[in-house]
Amino acid sequence: MGPKRKKPGGATALPLLLLAVARVHLLEIQAAAQVRAFVGEPVTLKCWFKSSAPVTEKLTIDWTYRPLAGGNLEPVFHYQSSAYPAKRGSFQERVSWAGDVAKQDASIMIWNPTLEDNGTFTCSVKNPPDVQHNIPQTLLTVSQRGASFQLTSSGLLSILVFLPSGIVVVLLLVRMNQKSGLMKARRQLGYKKSSIEVSEEPEQSGCRERLVSCCMQCLDTDEEEPY
Repeated sequence: MGPKRKKPGGATALPLLLLAVARVHLLEIQAAAQVRAFVGEPVTLKCWFKSSAPVTEKLTIDWTYRPLAGGNLEPVFHYQSSAYPAKRGSFQERVSWAGDVAKQDASIMIWNPTLEDNGTFTCSVKNPPDVQHNIPQTLLTVSQRGASFQLTSSGLLSILVFLPSGIVVVLLLVRMNQKSGLMKARRQLGYKKSSIEVSEEPEQSGCRERLVSCCMQCLDTDEEEPY
């Protein structure tokens, strides 16, 4: 028997297959692994994609949600040439488009997060012929913001304005208190009068008063002598 003949085209079949496999994986998606939000405060769920094919009107973006406790996937948002937020479900009228397909941005925004929104969000992008890709997930954690962190811009401005003034006033009071203490100490050490000097002051003041009284009486008698 003679040597087996190779089938024509067999040598090029494997490279073509590898090229096809590589091509379907050229669509790559990146999303934030974890996002923290506060009740009632808008939060953006970021998602970016990278495709080997140019973006066309066939590009589709789908966001889905699964509760933290588990359960079925819930459609949240759909995009194809235009934005299509969910018209029913727990995210109805609470999700809007925040991306830009020209910049390969597929982000969305949740306007009024609640504690029931805790769960996993999935961003899926298809840009034919690139349709297969990794499936990143974003874990959203929603919590109540503490009262101590609820500062408005005007409140923060007031703190920045009045805090330095308050510090200056406190420093001045401390300095005045220290100066007053030094004055008292000096009086006690260098200017304290003896008990003799203190006891003599009432006597001297009494003598002056009696002398003034005698002078007034003398003047009165001198005026009455002509009569």
